[in-house]
Amino acid sequence: MKDDLAAHCPIARSLLCVGDSWSVLILRDAHLGLTRFDQFRKSLGIAPTMLTARLTALTDEGLLEKRRYIERPPRDEYVLTNAGRDFLPVLVILGAWGSKHRGGGDLTRYIDAETGKEVVPIAVDLETGAKIGTRPITMIEGGAAPAAPRAPGIVI
Repeated sequence: MKDDLAAHCPIARSLLCVGDSWSVLILRDAHLGLTRFDQFRKSLGIAPTMLTARLTALTDEGLLEKRRYIERPPRDEYVLTNAGRDFLPVLVILGAWGSKHRGGGDLTRYIDAETGKEVVPIAVDLETGAKIGTRPITMIEGGAAPAAPRAPGIVI
């Protein structure tokens, strides 16, 4: 990915952190309570070298924190940071998109632990209360003043 693209685009910057499937699946498993190398490896069926690389990258990017839980032999666990916890809505929305557009078969569902009801996520603009995708939006360069209303841009 070009550095100039990542310099201004928050999506490009985010993909530099979590733009591969292993990283996203590790974050999913971390949200499900997995913390240890062997747990991630068993859950994902990932090669140890790849898992080490992804855990290191997610730690370096500040989504996971590495903590020692045994000194001899040295063993570490990986726990979500605030940034990692903030990724949960992205995972749930991605899962909802996958269920809708890549569905079929017996898929995993997200259930609210208090109500027992299935979670049906939507993204909502905090300022307008509108569901994302129902109103046109435009993108502006960082630091630029919001543009005056014009012809609709993309609907997000």
